[in-house]
Amino acid sequence: MKYEMPYRELGSTGEKVSIIGVGGFHLGLPRNPADVVDLVREAIEQGINFFDNSWDYHNGESERRLGEALKDGYRDRAFLMTKVDGRTREAARAQLDQSLERLQVDHVDLWQLHEVIRFGDIDRAFAHDGAIEAMIEARDEGRVRYIGFTGHKDPGIHRTMLEQDFAWDTVQMPLNVLDAHFRSFEHEVLPVLVERGIGVIGMKPFSAGTVFDTNTVTAIEALHYAMNLPTDVVVTGMESRADLAQAIQAAMSFRPLAEEEVSSILARTAPKAQNGIFERYKTTQHHDTTAMHPEWLESA
Repeated sequence: MKYEMPYRELGSTGEKVSIIGVGGFHLGLPRNPADVVDLVREAIEQGINFFDNSWDYHNGESERRLGEALKDGYRDRAFLMTKVDGRTREAARAQLDQSLERLQVDHVDLWQLHEVIRFGDIDRAFAHDGAIEAMIEARDEGRVRYIGFTGHKDPGIHRTMLEQDFAWDTVQMPLNVLDAHFRSFEHEVLPVLVERGIGVIGMKPFSAGTVFDTNTVTAIEALHYAMNLPTDVVVTGMESRADLAQAIQAAMSFRPLAEEEVSSILARTAPKAQNGIFERYKTTQHHDTTAMHPEWLESA
């Protein structure tokens, strides 16, 4: 039997996105940019249409490489997302200009406020002349189609964002076998998104790689767990053809997990997940790009 790439609706947008998406950070890692062009185009040929990126990834190199890959008609086959660090209207608009130039497009399908990891980020973004004003303007101008936000630190911050008077199209957050046990986005945020019809973008299905240090699950099990949640797309990093092949295998072989399968995965991972020791993006600043470069929050 030949399996095909599954697609799901992205929240209430009406857009169909592949169950697996290509993470943008990892596109900046291979030494040869031509390899990234080949990888992205092969992903599209295999049915993947969701591409993640961010203004700050590798000082723009991830966006530049993705832009090259989406030439020659491939842009029309991709749902293109990037993120913005700026918290002010001026900074966000400037960063969008740069993102569009690097990506060599006149619009992105989804623009997300990146790394909302402090309660102060919310106040700054929603202030007068804050980033939210720039996001609405960009949507009105046709430079972005949908608006969302991301974060990896604390589900309480996500819930506060969702309490704001704003109609989010999407939310991106860690959803994985370890998150289920500690400061859990799955338990505290996911039900709100489902209830409100907001698009769910799962990220860090391998807990930024540390899930393998736990020796509890395989890569396919980890991806299937994330896909088994009410996620619309699961974004995972891909640096090589082997990474791409693994992601495609997981997507095309996915079938809803039986209750006993889920219970087994959770039982194996629970002892390793306490205190977030393997979810460093929650418990340390190791993954906090905006903490390392606070100037990016203001100006490009």
